Amino acid sequence: MSAADTDKGRRLLDRVLAGVPAGESPLRHVARIPARPASSAEWPDWVPERLVETLRKRGADRPWTHQVTGAELARSGEHVIVATGTASGKSLVYQLPVLAELLATPKATALYLSPTKALGADQLRGIEELGLKEVRAASYDGDTPQVERDWVRAHGRWVFTNPDMLHYGVLPAHGRWSRFFRQLRYVVVDECHTYRGVFGSHVALLLRRLRRIARHYGADPVFVLASATVSDPASLARRLTGVECRAVTEDGSPRGARTVAFWEPPLLEEVTGENGAPVRRSAGSETARIMTDLVIEDARTLAFIRSRRGVELAAMSARRALSDVDDSLVARVASYRGGYLPEDRRALEQALLSGELRAVATTNALELGVDIAGLDAVVVAGYPGTLASFWQQAGRAGRDGEGALVVFVARDDPLDTYLVHNPPAVLDRPVEATVLDPANPYVLEPHLACAASELPLTESCFDTFGGEPAERAVHALTAEGVLRKRPHGWFWTSRERPHRSVEMRGAGGHPIAVVEGDSGRLLGTVDPDSACATVHPGAVYLHRGESFVVDDLDLESGIALVHQENPDWTTSPRNIIDISVLRTVEERNPGPGVSVCLGEVEVTSQVVGYLRTLPSGQVLDQVPLDLPAQNLVTRAVWYTVGEELLSGSAPGSAGLEPARIPGALHAAEHAAIGLLPLFATCDRWDIGGVSTALHADTGEATVFVHDGHPGGAGFADRGFAAVVPWLAATREAIASCDCPAGCPSCVQSPKCGNGNEPLDKAGAVAVLDAVSAVLGG
Repeated sequence: MSAADTDKGRRLLDRVLAGVPAGESPLRHVARIPARPASSAEWPDWVPERLVETLRKRGADRPWTHQVTGAELARSGEHVIVATGTASGKSLVYQLPVLAELLATPKATALYLSPTKALGADQLRGIEELGLKEVRAASYDGDTPQVERDWVRAHGRWVFTNPDMLHYGVLPAHGRWSRFFRQLRYVVVDECHTYRGVFGSHVALLLRRLRRIARHYGADPVFVLASATVSDPASLARRLTGVECRAVTEDGSPRGARTVAFWEPPLLEEVTGENGAPVRRSAGSETARIMTDLVIEDARTLAFIRSRRGVELAAMSARRALSDVDDSLVARVASYRGGYLPEDRRALEQALLSGELRAVATTNALELGVDIAGLDAVVVAGYPGTLASFWQQAGRAGRDGEGALVVFVARDDPLDTYLVHNPPAVLDRPVEATVLDPANPYVLEPHLACAASELPLTESCFDTFGGEPAERAVHALTAEGVLRKRPHGWFWTSRERPHRSVEMRGAGGHPIAVVEGDSGRLLGTVDPDSACATVHPGAVYLHRGESFVVDDLDLESGIALVHQENPDWTTSPRNIIDISVLRTVEERNPGPGVSVCLGEVEVTSQVVGYLRTLPSGQVLDQVPLDLPAQNLVTRAVWYTVGEELLSGSAPGSAGLEPARIPGALHAAEHAAIGLLPLFATCDRWDIGGVSTALHADTGEATVFVHDGHPGGAGFADRGFAAVVPWLAATREAIASCDCPAGCPSCVQSPKCGNGNEPLDKAGAVAVLDAVSAVLGG
């Protein structure tokens, strides 16, 4: 590695900082992660010589040590998970044993699963480029034409698909796949750390159904899982697959030096937000400016932005800025996100691979996707929810062992602000454990119905699907008439397959199609659970740099009609939320005045209007809406605070006047939601909250934080387990913010349905001090 490569990250950072006035630098911390030398090994003797020669011609002279260790385990018949860094060559761990087996045994088959189509397509390209025609690798996903699907079923040997297609298209029709299942030797589960929460619970049960079908045809495939670094990979692999797995975590690949910059956008002196709160320049705007400088510097860049709208805005802003410098650079910037049509995604991926594009603003859709070599920089605009995702995104920079720049741009958000001022929480903390719960009855029961429709269930199946919870679920389904008990097991009773009723990614229904009314052009899709908030009548919708306004939302037909318009304002929904306690599962009473509970709740929410806001932050008006209420039965963690502790004058009490209590609890709730991702593998948008000065079910002032998915995803449970450090970090995030009365960096929330009213920052600190003293924090 040259000295230029080693210093590349710092040089790019200096370029981005050029022109920033002295004393106004947005940098809060710069860390240098040193380069790591390679550790290689000899090719295993069971790898066919023709495969070795092909790999050598493609630049893999010798494998890294972790590649050989993992491949040897899989070859010997052990289930294995390899958890090493981005660009560490995890693919070769499964390619070696799978290809060796397929070349040696003409009828053998293998299955590859990835969480995204882009990743599956990229991995398939890599196999096809090896030129091993007899392997007959083929894609089988939603983009595969029907004629090709028939060929894959009849002749495919290594099938590349995703959990959705395995669930909807393969397992229900396993009889048509009998040739494939009889000879199934390996199942590859790529990027398995992404299978968390409700989606992870669905995938865990899907893999159990897959194993059951394979056994029915006489096969017992070896599972090979690949993951970014996670805290306990063997445990994750076991929860996902239901079998014991060996973990390979020692990374033998080389890594270039990386400069990691923590960046806090400046305050906008001329702008105030809701209730007069100070406002920072948005992370998206800062990212667009950084992208512009990096394109001018000819640095290949990916910018990860949290929202689809943010992706579109950042790309538009960067292109606009580049047009003032050099018109030829405008076409070098693009946006990429979910919801694009397949042909658009493929064209963008090809432009990335060819180098035609120099900078791409993307959602996490490219976190795992195309293997782009030689990226010089990555910008992470907003904490992506987990450390595993952060390092996965950051790891896209510095491919091929080169030096690179990573910039973490903080959003105006409690967690981002906390992290940018506490860099060790990112740089020194171990990554989180991946949370998933296959015993969630809202997930388990539908999968057992699917399993019964595929093959009748017997008592011996209970262990496969989780033991006692599975037995309870089967009896519940039988009582409901969904299954019928016969001497030889439980049978599916309907002619219709149950698979379509299962939403693998927790969306809760079929996607809403966004259609341009005048032309009938399909622009994209949105999840049904977010449709009322994102494509309600009057909402501004962005698509590939174009602005549209929603004319009508028909939830029954699943269509949102829009027209092209470029208004001066943006829109944000307003909603009302109520919560009721259905069952308390666990309760702690650490001392007088405080209780902490975990349980089942019902959350009722309804979008009742939206605000139209100018770019300056000025609110034009509030427009009422008449949309249906949505009910969610899920799990929550909550704490109650007694009246004496809230309003009393004794030492240790919060000492709040009654009029301040709602605002204090509301502010504490917002900050707690923002900080929970530090302690659970979740995102702020995976959870919600409610606070009240007197709750009907608890009889006291109560703060709830609930999972955003039916039945829960394990996040509330993790919050309950970590309540002391969680609330301590929440208090620190509020107290350390410089704003006088509350802002988006501490207690204001972008998803608040009440317009961030009322909020009492000082009151929240007083409440958390009182509660933490009782908890012993």
